[in-house]
Amino acid sequence: MMTLAKRAMAASAAALIGSAAFAQETVGAGLEIIGQPRDGAIGWQPAATELARDIHWLDGMLLVIITLISLFVTGLLAWVVVRYNSKANKTPASFTHNSPLEVAWTIVPIVILVFIGAFSLPVLFKQQEIPEADITIKVTGYQWYWGYEYVDEGIYFDSFMIGYGEGNLNADIEERLVEAGYGPEQFKLATDTSVVVPVGATVVMQVTGADVIHSWTVPAFGVKQDAVPGRLAQLWFAAEQEGIYFGQCSELCGKDHAFMPITVKVVSQEEYDAWLETAREDFPV
Repeated sequence: MMTLAKRAMAASAAALIGSAAFAQETVGAGLEIIGQPRDGAIGWQPAATELARDIHWLDGMLLVIITLISLFVTGLLAWVVVRYNSKANKTPASFTHNSPLEVAWTIVPIVILVFIGAFSLPVLFKQQEIPEADITIKVTGYQWYWGYEYVDEGIYFDSFMIGYGEGNLNADIEERLVEAGYGPEQFKLATDTSVVVPVGATVVMQVTGADVIHSWTVPAFGVKQDAVPGRLAQLWFAAEQEGIYFGQCSELCGKDHAFMPITVKVVSQEEYDAWLETAREDFPV
């Protein structure tokens, strides 16, 4: 867990990069916030990548299969209860087994699992087979913030939740959220610096941890990867729609686990190129 000294250092670092961070937040002004949780909603966030669409389709297919199986088993149980209760079946059968039936209930589940595997394994392989990157970003999880390095651009910045370490939402935090282009409903979601990527680009994230295991997760992109200290894992995505997308650390990593969100801004190529020029000055390695 973070000591008081480390926490003070983290807060100081957030304050020191404050002006540059809020300058950075002007990129993508007016972008629609697409990938975020909604009050009272169930189901998936809108899919912004091919990977996310694949996951949503697979989830829908599995839901149909398990619903049919559940209905079949429920109906079979109801039929057995009605047909073979003591009143309707006063003389119970005395057989001990039924070989054709036993073969069937062994083979049918195998066929169902093979069918599911035939569709789920390609989705898994697509996630794990990392394509050639247009942009490579190394992300490091810390207690309790993220560090990002654009490895080919000489850019590095830390990303803190807006209002981290300052308690509940208050007027000062709300003002800073508004300055950064967010609203009070984005408290605990928005960060002072965002990952900025161009729409359509293949982005490869190299994921690691500096202290304990974290997990870099953006639901709308269909990506989740543990950040393990001493290991360098990879994930990839290619966002198809400009907008702002939020994620969270998804591996319990200590007392402030709930306060290390992820913000990704997907912008046009022209805006990304302009941001790069500014970021090289504001966030040198």
